[in-house]
Amino acid sequence: MNAEPGLIKRGRKFDQVLEGAQQVFMRDGFEGASVDDIARAAGVSKATLYSYFSDKRLLFMEVATGQCQRQAEECIQSINPDLPPEEVLRGAAKRMMGFYLSEFGRAVFRIVVAESERFPDLGREFWEGGPAKSRAVLIEYFREANARGTLRIEDPELAADQFTELCKVDLHPKLLMGLCRDVTEAEKARVANGAVAMFLARYGV
Repeated sequence: MNAEPGLIKRGRKFDQVLEGAQQVFMRDGFEGASVDDIARAAGVSKATLYSYFSDKRLLFMEVATGQCQRQAEECIQSINPDLPPEEVLRGAAKRMMGFYLSEFGRAVFRIVVAESERFPDLGREFWEGGPAKSRAVLIEYFREANARGTLRIEDPELAADQFTELCKVDLHPKLLMGLCRDVTEAEKARVANGAVAMFLARYGV
């Protein structure tokens, strides 16, 4: 792409470009996605695509982090420190699992892992643009809950990472490795409830 490096411009067809790019990236991966295919899926010319994004990496990160940022914002809105920790954690688990287990969430994860060795900036930018923000929300909540005395957490950063991983147990690896194609609401509830119960067994008051 021949626009100024590192530059993203917005215009009338910006969202249209993102929708087309998402289709192609999810289908072909980062390396396999071509500018021609993205432009065709978006219904725009290559010149229009070039005018918005200076390179494919920026386009992919805009697609990936946009979804992750929305998930982080939903996580923020769902946390009410006045509610009992069990309710807060169950709501957070439901929202995190909704993203991690979704077709889009799994596809982005596969792409970032597959391409991060050749393009290390992809992994860093994806982390900072999405998962790190949700993690920061949990850390802040755990600090507040610790101060209020509703939870007893010495290391909020570690606790946030532990809770996130508990929400990925069983279902996430199976979906990533193709051991199952979909999961039921009952299976999601089982993992979410188990994550909350185990977390509170360690950090509950």
